[in-house]
Amino acid sequence: MELVYSRTKTIQEDKVSGFCPGCMHSTVVKLIGEALEEMNLVDKAVMVTGIGCCGLHMDYIAYDTITAPHGRACAVATGMKRSNPDTLYFTYQGDGDFASIGLAESVSAANRGENITVIFINNGIYGMTGGQMAPTTLVGMKASTAPKGRIPEEHGYPMHMCEILDKLTAPAYLERTSCNTPQNVIKTKNAIKKAFQNQIDGKGFSMVEIVTSCPTNWGLEPLDALDFIEQKMLPEYPLGVIRDK
Repeated sequence: MELVYSRTKTIQEDKVSGFCPGCMHSTVVKLIGEALEEMNLVDKAVMVTGIGCCGLHMDYIAYDTITAPHGRACAVATGMKRSNPDTLYFTYQGDGDFASIGLAESVSAANRGENITVIFINNGIYGMTGGQMAPTTLVGMKASTAPKGRIPEEHGYPMHMCEILDKLTAPAYLERTSCNTPQNVIKTKNAIKKAFQNQIDGKGFSMVEIVTSCPTNWGLEPLDALDFIEQKMLPEYPLGVIRDK
């Protein structure tokens, strides 16, 4: 019998995921682990997690991780990378952590061209803390802090982080992917590996923005959440490479 797939050893076998059904954090965590394993980086990598659902998997993984204060993951990763340049440092952050509370730290690290990697989860909502509106929440999309939906005149418009960082000179690589189809899962894994390789090659700041679902806070069944990504999220956040120096 030919072995065509095996579970990555970066996820502990005795742990059960606590993510909600249909949440794509589990998929992305698996892809990160597979990328580290395939690139022989498991013992050389440190993940800096933001606060929120992004930090829930710290008990499931079998490589080094540290939790940063809310929004400060890029700042923490910057200090660690400058102190230990031979280690692979990547942040794992949601839209509230990266694009709202940590906006100054995120943009500043990108503007300096820090040689770190950012895995940015964009599901258009605050997940763990109660479904509040995030910087990436779509116009008209309801949230616990926007029960009538996002109103541009009151709340502003959705923020497109890849395009915002593309206005800066320093970033080396910016790509937006998703995990809504098998094909996009493969593209996401390749993007993560490329971002890691850029850091190894000393190219500077790389970010992979991954458009994902949050069925619980969207108020949708997991399969319906996939349709929402295709019909609503991706027209607002088109996939593709934004920059590749």
